[in-house]
Amino acid sequence: MRLNKCILFAGLVLTGLCLSVSNSASCQDALFDEGWKFHFGNAADPAKDFNYGIANIYSKSGKAQNSIDPKFNDEDWNSVQLPHDWAIELPFVNSSNSDVRSHGYKPVGGLFPESSIGWYRKHFTLNPTDKGKRFSLRFDGVFRDAKFWINGFYLGTNESGYMGVTYDITDFLNFDKENVVVVRVDASQYEGWFYEGAGIYRHVWLRKFNNLHFTADEGKVEVDAKVEGKIAIIKIASYITNQNLEAVDFTVSSRIIDKRGKVTKVKESHRSGATYEEQAILQFVNIENPDLWTLTDPNLYRLVVVLIKDGIGVDSCITRFGIRTIEFSAEKGFLLNGENVKIHGVCCHQDHAGVGVAVPDDIQFYRLRLLKEMGVNAYRTSHNPPTPELLDACDSLGILVLDETRLLNSGPEYLNQFENMIMRDRNHPSVFLWSIGNEEGFIQTSETGKQIAETFLAKQKQLDPTRLSTYAADLANVYQGINEVIPIRGFNYRHFAVADYHSDHPTQPIIGTEMGSTVTTRGIYLKDTIRCYLPDQDITAPWWASTAEEWWKLCAAQPWWMGGFVWTGFDYRGEPTPYQWPNVNSHFGIMDVCGFPKNIYYYYQSWWTDKDVLHISPHWNWIGQEGKPIHVWVNSNADNVELFLNGKSLGKKVMPGNSHLEWDVNYQPGILKAIGYRKGKMITSQVETTGEPAKVILVADRKSFIANGRDAIVINVSVGDKNDREVPDAGNQIKFLVKGDARIIGVGNGDPSSHEPDKCLDSQWQRRLFNGKCQLIIQSGKNPGNIEIEAQSEGLISAKVSLEAIK
Repeated sequence: MRLNKCILFAGLVLTGLCLSVSNSASCQDALFDEGWKFHFGNAADPAKDFNYGIANIYSKSGKAQNSIDPKFNDEDWNSVQLPHDWAIELPFVNSSNSDVRSHGYKPVGGLFPESSIGWYRKHFTLNPTDKGKRFSLRFDGVFRDAKFWINGFYLGTNESGYMGVTYDITDFLNFDKENVVVVRVDASQYEGWFYEGAGIYRHVWLRKFNNLHFTADEGKVEVDAKVEGKIAIIKIASYITNQNLEAVDFTVSSRIIDKRGKVTKVKESHRSGATYEEQAILQFVNIENPDLWTLTDPNLYRLVVVLIKDGIGVDSCITRFGIRTIEFSAEKGFLLNGENVKIHGVCCHQDHAGVGVAVPDDIQFYRLRLLKEMGVNAYRTSHNPPTPELLDACDSLGILVLDETRLLNSGPEYLNQFENMIMRDRNHPSVFLWSIGNEEGFIQTSETGKQIAETFLAKQKQLDPTRLSTYAADLANVYQGINEVIPIRGFNYRHFAVADYHSDHPTQPIIGTEMGSTVTTRGIYLKDTIRCYLPDQDITAPWWASTAEEWWKLCAAQPWWMGGFVWTGFDYRGEPTPYQWPNVNSHFGIMDVCGFPKNIYYYYQSWWTDKDVLHISPHWNWIGQEGKPIHVWVNSNADNVELFLNGKSLGKKVMPGNSHLEWDVNYQPGILKAIGYRKGKMITSQVETTGEPAKVILVADRKSFIANGRDAIVINVSVGDKNDREVPDAGNQIKFLVKGDARIIGVGNGDPSSHEPDKCLDSQWQRRLFNGKCQLIIQSGKNPGNIEIEAQSEGLISAKVSLEAIK
């Protein structure tokens, strides 16, 4: 959930530091995700689009026809819960169109008018006692080109598929009968060249508030911390609007609460507001010996700001923030709190197996924890503003964020998107750098591109002077254009030219905005052009890119090169490089779309963490290959490694820095074992020939979740032989059953050429293992109690896992 949000303060009365509660209501944000109805329209046939485009619906205010009319009968529409991505539910379609291919062969876009328009409707009632209050609707993300109505009144259009929109709906509401929200979503045009989904795929919020209130969802309270010695100077800017019909006097009271729950500071400011006046109230607070936000100890403070009129709290906002310093140096790289930090970053799109872009909040944490375990300390939101919940997770986990806007275009639409992104995200301590765009090849070396970049940079400096911006340029040693004015030079690939550029421009800091791009398929060791698989080793990269070792060896050796973001942390739908159909998703990920690690994961973990890492690949199930050489890789940060087959030494080798080791081993069934020594400590690892699959294995990422209808748990599935050894090359079909108040919302297996559905009918959930693994995602219901998940496979012992749904 968003953590910069309005909360319910039922008539706060301030007496010194004490807060007492009366029964007078103030402000409330309510999640508005449940109870929606959905139906496809049609981009080419108005008769199949509820006559939209022919009926004159804009000639008179409140004029509503067909599906926009509140009285329209939507009983036969599908019931859906938000977030909702209708594209993930569609079948795969083979098309020669390059945009369809890059979007994962889903039938969404201009070629598919029958499945590119979606209509949403929601009925709701309001308490008559709330008449006189104000209400707004906030949509965090709709893909894309969405039009909104309430009770037949047109609210507006939001073209962006990535930045949200808020509408004040106060004037149009009913308190004596039901209200109806209608949204028409038009995904017939793309914004990117990757899977983007379709629909209302992020949260929706209904806000109730007073006529005297914080101005907007985007940046209604801004907080900034400046550290001077042992004191942090906290600047608080509260943006207030008075929509009363008369001038009012009010007080802004701000409290800062540390991680221990201690109120550290209280500040009050008294003001007057004229009718419909908007104003910013500035407050400054000093905190001695602050707890700094770091990557290993991401301390967060809470700023509670209460807006008070006549002694009663009428609006309020809680904002989490962190206190830290950031510095970019052309000689030293990046410094956090004065200490050098090498950026170990990944670029990521926003989809996950089974759910597409409608990712539950818990899955954001799940994905980020996997990255952090690998050694990742930074995340680039490629190539669009992220969902707010991802930034909340990065704040909590201690992961830096390169926050990127969708398009470098200084026209009103895209400049407004950039402005809203900064205002929405600037309170997050995880955000350390803005990105004004990515690979704008038509303008990046031109005078026009330079002028657009200068407009963006001026806007960024106006809204957030505490940070800098970069631009992700797929250019070698080229200075002309955007690179002339960008404060931090971003390199997309072209790793071979970074040193030359630094030599020619020694005062401009450099970061690798997009590096690597090794293409691999988890668990595959021979190239397969029929099924479109690539070897699961760091050996294959497109012409424009590099392997992991190629770029990281160069970067690690240079203190001025502040680090980089690998393309990508996870596989994603679309961009099936270097293949086409039947390949439907990318091979770029360090992990697959489920988050199962590929072997390259352990290369980065070896050199990006201080953990003892020793990983052998491939597996050791090569029946029929006896006596033939198997190419063995060892990824490790050990000083040296000795390899053994069935107890016989195959030689000891010294591990070069930022590299790996290789052996050619004539295959014999048994145990392939590695023994390494790191700083005098022995570490071991082994792979073993297994028997045939005998039993299903289920592993949940946690054992309990909240019975709120939203929480989600990942369950990973594998099979073991009769000796409980996981079978790494198994491909069994697994069927799933759920008992209790919970539901499966998606399945996946990481196979980039699988055309199995991610969504199944109730009681028909299943997925085939791909190289020994698949995954399902469970979402809680509303009732507490025990949830039992059973996995069955023909000829195998079934497995069960119990989860506890709690209030």
